[in-house]
Amino acid sequence: MKRKLISAIGIAGMVVSIAACGGEGGGGSDKGADAKELTVWLTVDAQNNWPELVKAADAAVQKKHPGLKINHEYYGWPDKNAKLDAVLATDKVPDVVEMGNTEMLGYMVKGAFAPLDPADFDSSDAWLDGLKASVTYEGKTYGVPYYAGGRVANWRKDVAASVGVKTPPKTYKELTAALDKIQKKQGDKFSAWYQPTRDWYAAMSFVYDAGGAIATESGGQWKASLSSPESLKGLKEFKNVVDRYMHGDKTKDESDRYIVYGQGKSAMIFAAAWEGATAEDPKNDKSGKLKGNLENFVMPGPSGKNMPVFLGGSDLAVPVKSDAPALAAEWINAFAGSSGQKGLMAKGNLPNNKTDLATLKNDPKTAVPATAAESNWFVPMAPGWGQVEKAQILQTMLQSIGTGKKSVEAAAKEADAAIDKVINTK
Repeated sequence: MKRKLISAIGIAGMVVSIAACGGEGGGGSDKGADAKELTVWLTVDAQNNWPELVKAADAAVQKKHPGLKINHEYYGWPDKNAKLDAVLATDKVPDVVEMGNTEMLGYMVKGAFAPLDPADFDSSDAWLDGLKASVTYEGKTYGVPYYAGGRVANWRKDVAASVGVKTPPKTYKELTAALDKIQKKQGDKFSAWYQPTRDWYAAMSFVYDAGGAIATESGGQWKASLSSPESLKGLKEFKNVVDRYMHGDKTKDESDRYIVYGQGKSAMIFAAAWEGATAEDPKNDKSGKLKGNLENFVMPGPSGKNMPVFLGGSDLAVPVKSDAPALAAEWINAFAGSSGQKGLMAKGNLPNNKTDLATLKNDPKTAVPATAAESNWFVPMAPGWGQVEKAQILQTMLQSIGTGKKSVEAAAKEADAAIDKVINTK
């Protein structure tokens, strides 16, 4: 599930108020341990899909703190941050807030959240690397991973079988050999692999698979590295995929990929794990051929290893002005700790830690997303990353590459220069 990183501008209005508040708060503090009320903000995902887990967390904390009143408010993703920004500028803030993991950085940079002690939370020593990165800034932890969502390859079994391929590929060489056969059989109006050019999540997986990175940090300073030899190798392979297999509009992003896939003019996507199932929903399956005919598999990388994937998901944080940070930390652990993770996995989510993730690999229903999530990457945790996303620097670079407007080298060099202008700016 993709969360758009908020811009620094979006929370500028609350900075003065937060800075004036001061204080550390968080799980390492007893502040508010005797509070009589706790306010928890979650998204409608929890309200609609696992309300019993919320109730269980409430009951566990209230058993330890008799008489505690726990208030819940639920928000949709589109309007959540605007409401949060407004309330953070006041003295009446929620004690726990759910954040998309790519939304965390802008708030951490501005000092909106209290630092937490990882030792207060179950399995913190085994948090998935990408999720751990999303709650960490300048060596401190400002949130707790809640659940994860990964990316997998998904293809049509009937189209693969039409060229003699009966099982999912295990290597990148097997994958491209199958796609070459499919492309030849179906012709140039069909996309053997529908890969939107502006999909930077997929493109950067190629970069990280090749040993490259969007940016690297040294001595507290970040520097763009898309024009490094390793990153260029990944970008060139991404362009190769787009040139050979993507015969759709090469100026598009991934927002409607599942809809395009449902039109029946492509054989494969590399996407969020839910997209295949959504494409085969009768309201999206315009071809009438997808239901029961799609198959997820772990995306193999050109390196010979599984392709590293971007981990989406949610985190839980404690606003720095909370009156009950100690209780907030207790509630978070009751909700997203060992017991909560089992409940979340039962609902089809990936857990926040490697130990629980390993158990999902033994179940055929969850083995593919669980295995894919083991190799993952996350955005640079640099103070100016929000400005990089807001300016759509990566998308612009990829469109230039995919459409042939610029060479890979020229587009990467231009992107590096644009990133370097803002990536270290708070």
